[in-house]
Amino acid sequence: MKLLVSALEHSANIHLTSLIKEFKGDVELIGIFDKNLGKPIVDLQSLAIMGIVDALKKIRYFFKLADEMVDLAQDADKVLLIDSSGFNLPLAKKIKNKYPDKEIIYYILPQAWAWKKKRIPVLAKTIDKLASILPFEPSYYPDDAPIEYVGHPLLDQIKEFKTSLNTEVKKVVFMPGSRKGEIKKLMPIYLELIEEINAEATIIIPKHFSKEEIAELYGDLKEINISNEAHKTLLNSDFAFICSGTATLEAAIIGVPFILTYIAKPLDFFIGAKLFKIKDVGLSNIMFKKFKGESIHPEFLQENVTKEKLLSAYKEYDRELFLTHAKDLREYLSHGSSVKIAKLVED
Repeated sequence: MKLLVSALEHSANIHLTSLIKEFKGDVELIGIFDKNLGKPIVDLQSLAIMGIVDALKKIRYFFKLADEMVDLAQDADKVLLIDSSGFNLPLAKKIKNKYPDKEIIYYILPQAWAWKKKRIPVLAKTIDKLASILPFEPSYYPDDAPIEYVGHPLLDQIKEFKTSLNTEVKKVVFMPGSRKGEIKKLMPIYLELIEEINAEATIIIPKHFSKEEIAELYGDLKEINISNEAHKTLLNSDFAFICSGTATLEAAIIGVPFILTYIAKPLDFFIGAKLFKIKDVGLSNIMFKKFKGESIHPEFLQENVTKEKLLSAYKEYDRELFLTHAKDLREYLSHGSSVKIAKLVED
């Protein structure tokens, strides 16, 4: 089978890697994905963007890339879209318009239930198989929509969880994100925190950064540990400060208490907070509120990301309560998703 894949994000490719292992037959990937998985048509690093403003600057490039994907769809048996709704949903429409009988599977759906409910009928009409990774998500779709909860991909990758916590915080992890813009904004504040917190500090740094990029982005790390293995490091730590993104849900599943910190571009924050009325940034908070009606971790955004406020929240943190909530969240998610997605693709 020749499978056209559109996986622009690093996290999407981690999930794609797990999915590939579950295929029973021969599946050839074409399109956009990590170069370690085959021969993509583009280098993923050239697609990295942070926020709406950054995306607008590259809009012509993405239109051209979408046209190239539509051309590739002609020879594909099926189409698999993973996350990245800003690119993948318009791409799905283009492919469906040109090839009405081409089966399109969407894995890790746009969060239309949160801020663009008008997209739900479009998704139900355009996509042949909607693979949800959020247990509550199918309830927002029409009864006849081709959607099902397939499990959560992080439970395919995370197999070890915290069952208890140390009485004292001895190891703290800092995860300032994977995009250069967010790293530059958070690292000065993280470095101030490290000086105040009496604990061994570790910074999680993406593997693809060169020594020169690390020196430019992270500052002086002489007294700080460096790790490329997020899951292992989180499991062996007592606390974490994390930029928004998939990492927040990873930490919640593993069971390490953490505080979310995020500084967006002012226009991006205005659009999200004011126009779309987004209340929670962390994926684990979004899910836990749907499940339990409350937050599982604190969030500090924009001007509230200061050493003083983060330090105060850290000292007041109820880590045992967090651990209990983390166990509840894992039970809510139930199981991984790769096996079901592989069956959907090969069916």
